[in-house]
Amino acid sequence: MPNAQNIEMLGKIKSDFAAANAVWVVDYRGLTVKDLEALRGSIREAQSAMKVYKNTLVHIALAEEELPSMDEILEGPSAFVFSGEDPVASAKALTTYAKTNKNLVIKGGIMDGAFVNAEQVQAIAALPSREQLIAKLLGTISNPMTQVVRVLNGPMSAFARAVAAIAEKKEAA
Repeated sequence: MPNAQNIEMLGKIKSDFAAANAVWVVDYRGLTVKDLEALRGSIREAQSAMKVYKNTLVHIALAEEELPSMDEILEGPSAFVFSGEDPVASAKALTTYAKTNKNLVIKGGIMDGAFVNAEQVQAIAALPSREQLIAKLLGTISNPMTQVVRVLNGPMSAFARAVAAIAEKKEAA
């Protein structure tokens, strides 16, 4: 019979999984308290949160929420990074930190209801951020409009330059 503490913890885990756009799993063995504070700070800047849960409770929560199994990566000490609005930002924060501190190992995770391995997390981290993608999209949308305005202004500006040239010639004469 499960105890009340585990039942309460299971509820927290399920709500964290339901609220997150993506969940990354990392092995934090070998990190000092100072290292963990720095890692948590960079994760917080990416509007994400890192939590440590028992692997068995996470396994149960995944089964109950009908999410993909992560049994192959749920071994040893695991920390779970619950991504906010931008999963790319949290993946970037993890991979950037993992480059400077070799003790942090990215195991994989879940994104959009599918299991993601460590290599795929690296690929996701290489994507542009949400803001960069929006800026590129707006640039792509506005570029044709800008060109249309230039084409439409062309005859009027040419006419204005011709009138100005004629006026300069008459003044010089």
